[in-house]
Amino acid sequence: MPDTPHHSPAEPTRSARSTASPPPPPPPGGTRPKPPTAPPTPTPTTPTITPTNPTAPTTPHPRYLTLFRIPEFRAVFLAHLCSLLGTVVSEIALTVLVFALTGSPFLSALAFALGLLPYLLGGTLLAGLADRYPARRVLVGCDLVCAACVAVMALPVTPVAGLLALRVVLALVAPVFAGTRMATLGDILGDGDAFVLGRSLLRIVSQTALLGGYGVGGLLLVLVPPRGALLVTLATFLGSATLLRLGTRRRPARARTAAGGLVRDSLSGVRAVLALRGPRLALLLFWLPPAFAVVPEGLAAPYAASLGVSGAGLGLLLAAISAGMITGELLAGTLLTPAARARLALPLAALGTLPLALCLLRPGYLPLLALLFVTGASAAYTLGLDRWFVDSVPVELRGRAMTVQTAGLMTAQGLGTALAGAVAERLDPHLVVAGAGLLGTVCCLPLALAARRARRVPDARGPKDETGLTTI
Repeated sequence: MPDTPHHSPAEPTRSARSTASPPPPPPPGGTRPKPPTAPPTPTPTTPTITPTNPTAPTTPHPRYLTLFRIPEFRAVFLAHLCSLLGTVVSEIALTVLVFALTGSPFLSALAFALGLLPYLLGGTLLAGLADRYPARRVLVGCDLVCAACVAVMALPVTPVAGLLALRVVLALVAPVFAGTRMATLGDILGDGDAFVLGRSLLRIVSQTALLGGYGVGGLLLVLVPPRGALLVTLATFLGSATLLRLGTRRRPARARTAAGGLVRDSLSGVRAVLALRGPRLALLLFWLPPAFAVVPEGLAAPYAASLGVSGAGLGLLLAAISAGMITGELLAGTLLTPAARARLALPLAALGTLPLALCLLRPGYLPLLALLFVTGASAAYTLGLDRWFVDSVPVELRGRAMTVQTAGLMTAQGLGTALAGAVAERLDPHLVVAGAGLLGTVCCLPLALAARRARRVPDARGPKDETGLTTI
């Protein structure tokens, strides 16, 4: 059927014009009445950012369990479990394998440290991958690269130098994968509270892996040799790639144009993110509190020895902060509204390490566990900060921003642990931990105040929408 021509209400058709009654004459001494005017054109409004997944939650206050109703999120969550298990098993297996081949504690420790040191390099030089190519292709590609590296590690002919070099490749890929996955959550869940809870769930799983994953990996090495354990890692990376390939939708790349080569594009993206005041402050708040809060974990062995504790007691010291982080995030995500989480974000970020200052009083073992638990629970500030961060970063830079955030976090924790260890060569562990608590507060409090001021003055180069911290 041919299209019906459209006519404006103010312009009747010819047939309508011929049959219409003539306008009434003007009243005596009056004027002809004005013809009816067209209704005013509605003012266009700025479109809101909505998830590209039609099954994303639309309730104003989603919960953790409602996220699992979304098939794509289930795929990302299960893939995260697979890759996390593979990473934990490979770290233990590679450390044990290098020690078995060389008998060198230094090379064995180096095999573990190489999983952290290249994070900053990969997070800056390769960050452009997260926005330059479709997210699903990047995620699956990263998993396949990791699987290929682990497959070569498992070969009996691979020398120690080759094992260490492949370990570096795994660490270079890790921040790109993590940043792309976090940015993909925004595509799946949207930019609201569902995204915040989704990121929180992935962090909770990661912390849970720290509590139990290494024990599972150690048990696996009792049953199979190190190279056999690496085959388990190979299977987990392939499983993750399969879940992401089949369980998520193909979406176009976020950055429509690429500024030259990959390294140039990555560095220009990092500079663009850091040039925006809001994201820059948010990144510093993501990095600095954990850099100080990790100090007790780095000094757990000498601190436990100073208290006359070993074995299981040392394990509880190592687990206390992670247990606090899991508890804090679960309670904040379950019991608090988004507005309440936003109000608590900056106070928790600013004062979260302050309980460690009480170590100056040389508390006993149980009070020390409580202080570490409370310090870990303050990490719930990230739920409020996540919303601000994702709202303040332009969409075309989001993948690179998430990659930089991941790389900076790992680097900050590594530097914090190393510096604390160096200071502990001359001071007692309780003094170093207390100093980290005080110094953390001194550094983070001005940042939190600056962030509070920044949310009142939107960055001219960034998005104009309200941030998650507007209720503070």
